[in-house]
Amino acid sequence: MRTMYRVKLITVAGLLATGMMMTGCGRKTAPKPQSGPPEVGVMTVLPQRVALTTELSGRTSPYLIAEVRPQVSGIIQKRIFTEGSDVKAGEVLYQIDPATYRAAYASAKAAEARAEANLIPARLKEERFRDLVKIKAVSQQDYDNAYAALKQAEADLASARAAVETARINLAYTRVTAPISGRIGRSTVTNGALVTANQPAALATVQQFGSMYVDVTQSSAELLKLKQNLASGLLKNSGAGQARVKLLLEDGSAYPLPGTLKFSEVTVDQSTGSITLRAIFPNPKQTLLPGMFVRAILEEGVSEKALLIPQRGVTRNPAGNAMVMVVGAEEKVEPRPIKVVRTVGDNWLVSDGLKAGDRVILEGIQKARPGTPVKAVPFESKPAAAPTGATQSAAAKK
Repeated sequence: MRTMYRVKLITVAGLLATGMMMTGCGRKTAPKPQSGPPEVGVMTVLPQRVALTTELSGRTSPYLIAEVRPQVSGIIQKRIFTEGSDVKAGEVLYQIDPATYRAAYASAKAAEARAEANLIPARLKEERFRDLVKIKAVSQQDYDNAYAALKQAEADLASARAAVETARINLAYTRVTAPISGRIGRSTVTNGALVTANQPAALATVQQFGSMYVDVTQSSAELLKLKQNLASGLLKNSGAGQARVKLLLEDGSAYPLPGTLKFSEVTVDQSTGSITLRAIFPNPKQTLLPGMFVRAILEEGVSEKALLIPQRGVTRNPAGNAMVMVVGAEEKVEPRPIKVVRTVGDNWLVSDGLKAGDRVILEGIQKARPGTPVKAVPFESKPAAAPTGATQSAAAKK
C-alpha cells in the first residue's frame, strides 16, 4: 500500500513540473507588441512626357481599284490576260468581235469622202459668184444661195468626220484594256459570252497594292474628348502635320512599315455614332491584301507633363469617383479625389487632383486609415515574371 502511494505522489509531482516548464516556455515566446506607425509603400508623383495612342479596328482597301466593263456590245472572242497576274494600264484584256464595227468605220470613211467631194464645187461656185456680184453680173440672191450651199457642204463634212471618229472609237473599244496598272482578279466571262455596253456586271477587277488604305472607325464622343484635351493644353500635337499610324495584323504581329493618317470623314454615321478615319500604308511586298481585318494604333498627341499613377493605387469612393491615398503633412494619411482621363498601359493618366511631389500610397493601403500617421517607404515593384518562369523551369526539370 505504501509503495503504491509513493508511486502516485511521484507521478503527480512529475506532471506538475512538466506543466510549470511548458508555462515558462510559453511566456518566453510570446510576441511583443509592435511600436510606431505602420509602414506603407509610396510613390512620388513626377511629371513625364507621354505619347498617347488609340487602338482602333478596321479593314484594308486598295489604293486604286477599277472595274473592267465593256463600252461596246458584242461577243467575247478571246480573254488575253491570266487571272491573278499583274497588268499595266492600257494592256489588252479582252477582244470583242470587231467585224460590225470595222464595217461601220468603213461606211463612215466613205461618207466623209462623199462630203469632201461635195464641198469642192460648192467652194468654187461661191468664189466665182463673189467676184460676179461685185460687177452686178449675178444677183445678190444668187450669191447668197451659193454661200449657203458652201456652208452646208462644210457642215456635212464636219458631221462626216465626227461620224468617222465615233466609228473609230467604237472599233477601238472592241479591245477592252486595263484602266489602271495593278493585279487583276478572276474573270466573270469566258470566250463566246455576249457582253453589252456599260453593263452593271464587271468583267474583272484591277486593284493596285503598292499602297493600301486602312479605314478605321472612332466614336464621335472620343473625337470630341480628344479635341477638348488639345484645346485645354493637356495634349499637344506632334507637329508632324500628319499623324503617324502603326498597324497590327490579324495574327497579332506588327506590320513593319508605319503609315500616315490622310483623311477624316466630315459627317457622323447616324446608325453607329462614329466617324471614319483613313490611313495609308506602303505595301512594297504586298503583305496587305484588300479586306483584311487589322488594328491601327493612332498617335493622338503628346502630354509633356503627364502624371501617371499605377492602377493598384487608385480606388473608388461610394459615388464611383476615383481617389487615392496620399501621405500628407505630419506624415498622416489623406484621401485625395482625382480625375482620370484614360489608361496608359498599367497606369492611369491623371488630369486633376494631384501635383508633382505628392506621395501616393501603393502598398499597405489596408493599414492607411485617413488621419492616421504612417511611415512612408519607397515602393519597389517586384519583377515576379522572371522568378516565376525560372521556378517553373526548375520544377519541370525535377
